[in-house]
Amino acid sequence: MKLFYSPGACSVGIHVILEELGKPYELGLVALKDGAQHKPDYVAVNPKSKVPALLRDDGSLLTEFPVIAMWLGRANPEAGLVPKDLEGETRCAEMLDYVCGTVHPQGFTRQFRAANFTPREEDLPKVVEQGKTLAKKYFDVLQATWTDGTWVLPSGYSVADAALFFVEYWATRRSGMTLPPHLDAHLKAMLARPAVQRTLAQEGLAA
Repeated sequence: MKLFYSPGACSVGIHVILEELGKPYELGLVALKDGAQHKPDYVAVNPKSKVPALLRDDGSLLTEFPVIAMWLGRANPEAGLVPKDLEGETRCAEMLDYVCGTVHPQGFTRQFRAANFTPREEDLPKVVEQGKTLAKKYFDVLQATWTDGTWVLPSGYSVADAALFFVEYWATRRSGMTLPPHLDAHLKAMLARPAVQRTLAQEGLAA
């Protein structure tokens, strides 16, 4: 397998999952800050010009974080990263969708790529502030609906934790936000995991 990633992008969550699995994989660097996602060599691999993308051993490509995460978990059931029961799997997918479809684009893309949301330069600070407000709102929702325990799902650690990790990491390391108590404890528990530590080291990121 080969993971196409950019350091510190949302692909860091898939990188964590691969490290948790402990199976061989390669990394393919796509430097988003340099616009590498739009260059012909990467577009030929992934016409969506996004990361993460996972090139599987059979030569087929998977895109979209929730799909890659669920496939890795289901393809490696011995790792226990996706619940085996229908309700658990459904709740896992629900969290993946919320993080990747709501928290990421509305809370953080607004902060990091404000120009995507307005053609007026004078409005950029307002877009950034709106992103921070929304991110806080989404984290408060997660805090209020958190079940007992350290991990997102009552059944234990899963790919959903790797997804939540990347927005928590952005919030504290890039946006200067303070997480609510359950999410703060979750982030600390994630940072203590050897797989997360290896991932951050490989990507040159601070723990």
